[in-house]
Amino acid sequence: MLIDIADPDTLWARWGAHAAALAALGHHDVWWCDADGAHHDDHGGNWARLVLVEGGRAVLFGYDHEYSDTTWASPPLDLLAGAPAWLPWPELTRFAEEDQLGYVHWYDAGGWARVAYPEPNLGDGLSATAGPVLDGDRARRELLDVVFEWGGHDAADEAERADVTAAADRLLAAAVAGLVDAAALDGLLGRLRPDRVDVTAGLAMAARAGLTPGTARPEVPASVEAPPRRVRVLSDDQHDELVWAAMRAAAETPRPTPTPTAELAALVDWARRRAPAGDGRCALVVQVTDSALSQHDGDPAPAPRPGEDDWTAFREAGELVRRLRAAEADPAHGRWLFLRLRTTADGFTVDRCYDSWPEWLPHHGRGGPWRGELQAELDRRSPEFRPPWSVLLAPEVARLGPPPSFATPTAG
Repeated sequence: MLIDIADPDTLWARWGAHAAALAALGHHDVWWCDADGAHHDDHGGNWARLVLVEGGRAVLFGYDHEYSDTTWASPPLDLLAGAPAWLPWPELTRFAEEDQLGYVHWYDAGGWARVAYPEPNLGDGLSATAGPVLDGDRARRELLDVVFEWGGHDAADEAERADVTAAADRLLAAAVAGLVDAAALDGLLGRLRPDRVDVTAGLAMAARAGLTPGTARPEVPASVEAPPRRVRVLSDDQHDELVWAAMRAAAETPRPTPTPTAELAALVDWARRRAPAGDGRCALVVQVTDSALSQHDGDPAPAPRPGEDDWTAFREAGELVRRLRAAEADPAHGRWLFLRLRTTADGFTVDRCYDSWPEWLPHHGRGGPWRGELQAELDRRSPEFRPPWSVLLAPEVARLGPPPSFATPTAG
């Protein structure tokens, strides 16, 4: 799919101009260029990379932990499907296998391309991470920010701001032409306090980017072929559903019934006092892990007492459930994940499920315990009390390698 982005030389020039200006202020790790390409990292989990590849080709890729919806698409989206053989595959596949790749755009024969997205407006994080190099206005604003935000310069009037804007345009033009020099940097940054600016450091960065006279922009060799790789075949949602389906089909491993405790008596008393008909008949159904608890409709479900709102009742029940779960924990057997307590005026029954999703808690599209929560629970149990579906929790289950159960995407 063809994408409308400025050509790689223009992107690179803007990138290098930002890098040089920030390096002159002592910031070498936000926008920078080196032999491996151009880099941006906001140190908040969001980044972008531009790599020039021999033969007039390039690749632009990155990730934003908030806006790269492509990473969590369901079904999964393979951003490297059909990608050309000359890409820097080791770096791309490493990020892809870590679910840290939000977009990949490659440039060849005068145009940019990427895989087709399942939704036209699916966010990939490109604008959020590489926006300041994507168009001239944003590139100019980024350089103004270097002066006014990073450099702390106070624009006394509109004339001063216009002068900074003109200086930013001159630096960008010099970068495009490969003619960045001390005058171009000083024209932008010379208005800052001298102790804040190191033009020599800025020029050194511009030289590494190949933007000063007599220097060349760094290119990496083209890869020969796309390597075998592991491709995500299950999204996180699909992986969870796979585990939950296995839990619904699982049987419970026999365990001794926990000894009655004061914590159980307290929960029974709580339920009886919230019987909706006032006759002691009540059913409390919960799903619980160390980090999450949810209540589900029983028959009849607990009703708040006079003057008590639903949230107060839920919080009280949750605290009592957690105390009971801790009291009944066993170092070998583990802790239960689902509990159903049914009370009458003079009795009660308790159903506990440690290994399976019980029939008395229908799925109905509701989420179950997340894989991370389940793994933390199973890690505490003895091996003989870990259910067969525990093998499905491994991250590798969501991916397949090249041999024959899945067709490896081929290079374009």
